[in-house]
Amino acid sequence: MGKYFYCTGLLKSTWDQVCIAFWQRYPNPYSNHVLTEDIIFREVTPSNCLISRRLLTKTSRSPRWMERYLPKHMSSSAYIIEDSIVDPQKQTMTTLTWNITHARLMSVEERCHYQINPENGSWTEIKREAWISSGVYGLSRAIQEFGLARFKNSVTKTMKGFEYVLARMQGETPSRTLAETATERARETALAAKEKAKDLASHAQKKQYV
Repeated sequence: MGKYFYCTGLLKSTWDQVCIAFWQRYPNPYSNHVLTEDIIFREVTPSNCLISRRLLTKTSRSPRWMERYLPKHMSSSAYIIEDSIVDPQKQTMTTLTWNITHARLMSVEERCHYQINPENGSWTEIKREAWISSGVYGLSRAIQEFGLARFKNSVTKTMKGFEYVLARMQGETPSRTLAETATERARETALAAKEKAKDLASHAQKKQYV
């Protein structure tokens, strides 16, 4: 059995603002691990829902004991597919992300649902679920525990990044961090490698929203 995680979050901004910020999240001081983002396809359905698929390239620092199971050229980067659907009539946005590299070693699938907070129409509520699994015999439990701990940490950074972008959008001066300076060399390396991942993203099985 894999690991399951669930949490809720609250952003003190309207749903419209959060949707706009979602597409402008990168870069921000809390997401320097996100190196590139590319839209694979985008379309508007007859019911006016916006469906998108993006390919994200991220750095992926693995513990030393895990690196022996990864090819050297893949141990420091990961490719993530992000599917999303925005429904302007219901005022909801649902995203589903999953990794297409290192999937046998550790698979992380995340589902987020953004909606208007029922107690305050000017705020946005986020319901987040994650499923973490591993196919490495004898080490799956340790890998899943590692993945769960890292995911919980990333949730905190994700929310801080959202707040940073929203503050910037609203004309406020967001607090600066030591992570403001991005690593350009890493970005250039990722740009050179992501072309191979685009093919994987284009042919990846489409996930179903529930």
